[in-house]
Amino acid sequence: MVQRTSTMRLLGIALLLSLPAPIIIVAGASFNGGGYIQFPPDSYSLRWYVETFTDPRWPRAFAVSLGIAAATAVIISAVNFMAAYYVVRYAPRIASALELAIFSPLFFPHAAMGVAMVAMVGQFGLLGTAPGIILAHLVITLPFSYRPIHIAMRSIDPDLIRAANVMGASEWQALRDIVLPLCRSGILTSLLFAGIISFDEVTVTMFLIGPNITTLPVQIFSFVQDSASPVLAAISTISVLVTFVAVMLLDRFAGLTFFVRRDAA
Repeated sequence: MVQRTSTMRLLGIALLLSLPAPIIIVAGASFNGGGYIQFPPDSYSLRWYVETFTDPRWPRAFAVSLGIAAATAVIISAVNFMAAYYVVRYAPRIASALELAIFSPLFFPHAAMGVAMVAMVGQFGLLGTAPGIILAHLVITLPFSYRPIHIAMRSIDPDLIRAANVMGASEWQALRDIVLPLCRSGILTSLLFAGIISFDEVTVTMFLIGPNITTLPVQIFSFVQDSASPVLAAISTISVLVTFVAVMLLDRFAGLTFFVRRDAA
């Protein structure tokens, strides 16, 4: 029994150590001095990072992705906050049905969703525009944004709101002074996680880009079809670093436990 436990522990450690292996390989290849991706590098150089920042395509695509991710995170977090507040406060009976509807985007392949988004965005004349991409990203990030806000909302003692109403506070005042501060961690989790999902999204976005706008993941995908330059490794390393910093901020200020289902007392 002890030997079996030790074996399972070693297998678990080996699995955990293997998870970051692709990232380590990409990061190491980004410092290769040669003109092709190689790991381990035969020489070391920062030339590919210099090329990343001096080629206007990459900073422009990064800025577009960052702007779309920020707009998506703010809008979807605000919408989900109001939806969660309404369900918890006034319509708890529809909570399960609403959650099923909110999580429905996870049931569809991204390619099929991309085709559907083309039809929907095209109806508004937004194909090839940032608002069109944001509209699609709102649907994609909806399930990931709703859960932490809903969990935070359910953890609030409803007696606090009732007491505020009894003491003369309006619904808006109770929402602003009690609910919003107590949901701060859930909202921050929603903002960061929705931003990460939006920033890294590529499949659906490929259907919606235009000649005047593209995102960083789509730019990387298009570039890799024509070249195996180590600049791809440098850009990928920067993208991973940005995502890693966002996750660390998420864990530091909100905690990843918001994605664990907890029943209200």
